[in-house]
Amino acid sequence: MTPAQASRFRDDVLNIVAQIPFGRVTTYGHIAALAGWPSHSRMVGRTLRYTPGAESLPCHRVVNKDGRTAPGWSRQRTLLEEEGVQFKSNGHVDMARHLWEPE
Repeated sequence: MTPAQASRFRDDVLNIVAQIPFGRVTTYGHIAALAGWPSHSRMVGRTLRYTPGAESLPCHRVVNKDGRTAPGWSRQRTLLEEEGVQFKSNGHVDMARHLWEPE
């Protein structure tokens, strides 16, 4: 990925995350695919973690493909529950109810 592509990827990721509706979640993989780089889900996580200002976005609405929250971020579950997102007994988001997949 060239620097120009990386910049575009970052901008696309931030734009997609900004669109995730209240009470819904999406995955790192879906975001990567929407940004045009389907095999770069880990880079989505890094982008959200290291981009200044990303904390003002609803990053808490991004989970892994199984509905697991980010390790080491205990507040993520609380933020999601405050939006009505339900968790299964295994601690994962109920993806059947809350997954957002834009058209």
